[in-house]
Amino acid sequence: MTIGDHLQRFGGKRAFTFPDAEPGASKSRDELPAADSVAWRIGVESYDAKETWPECFARFAEAVDVTQVRALIVGMWNDAYDNGPDEVIETLVAAKDRLPALRALFLGDIVMEECEISWITQGLVTPLLDAFPALKVFGVRGGQNLDFPAVPHERLKKLIVQTGGMPAEVVRGIAASELPALTHLDLWLGTSEYGGDSDVNDLAPILAGNRLPNLKHLALRNSEIQDEICTALAAAPVVARLEVLDVSMGVLTDDGAAALLTGQPLSHLKSLDMHHNYLTDAMRDRLREVLEPAEVRLDLDPDDAEEDDSDEDGTVWRFVSVGE
Repeated sequence: MTIGDHLQRFGGKRAFTFPDAEPGASKSRDELPAADSVAWRIGVESYDAKETWPECFARFAEAVDVTQVRALIVGMWNDAYDNGPDEVIETLVAAKDRLPALRALFLGDIVMEECEISWITQGLVTPLLDAFPALKVFGVRGGQNLDFPAVPHERLKKLIVQTGGMPAEVVRGIAASELPALTHLDLWLGTSEYGGDSDVNDLAPILAGNRLPNLKHLALRNSEIQDEICTALAAAPVVARLEVLDVSMGVLTDDGAAALLTGQPLSHLKSLDMHHNYLTDAMRDRLREVLEPAEVRLDLDPDDAEEDDSDEDGTVWRFVSVGE
């Protein structure tokens, strides 16, 4: 599976794409939505674009009262296959004083027809968190050259990092970050084929939960080490305070599910998401028997059940939901 659709909503607001630079496409302020009513998506063509991303943002800043903008989605930038979003980040950091109301920012709302997730070139993204200390929601898509050193942020509540392969150094940076207000953490760890070389030891500070005292929603998903993650979660202190646990989209087998069930109680959860898995029917039944009486909303999505692929020599292939 790949990502085929742009974000429809972000930061609690409907996404709206700022018009491109085609002749006649520009609109006056009166024709555009109110600045604080939508999540503005700003993007350009990857190749042969009529303008650069900074030029598009300059047009946006002329057409919209940016002092009222609360949610911003960065779409495609120029040559995203080869170039990271350095110019994008520099432009936004330079405009920080003009964006006092910004509370939600997503970097890289790029779909497969523009650039596959594993081919999106990223870079050092934490200057955006430094520049916007009032930010509550921050999302990033793409793991190639992604750099996320440990960072403190007092107000961030939701962090989303979507990759086809998340470098271990990035996982360690996020895990070491001081995010006392964070309630929602969503990491797509991906596969080693696309740079996802982390292991459960890199996740240890997240599983301990010491730096995340308010975490309620934890998603560690889209991983080829999903069983190992579930085994670690079975005894992880952070689980006891969660409302939502998401181990979906990865290579989850009966071994990982059994580890969760035989570990610490999960009956306090409101939701356990396991969709896209390699579970047997017997394990699915066991999960339902244990968790449904406790009114845990269980997403096993039988229509999304995966089957092993095998070579002639008997080699078994299993795949995460979003890789390339």
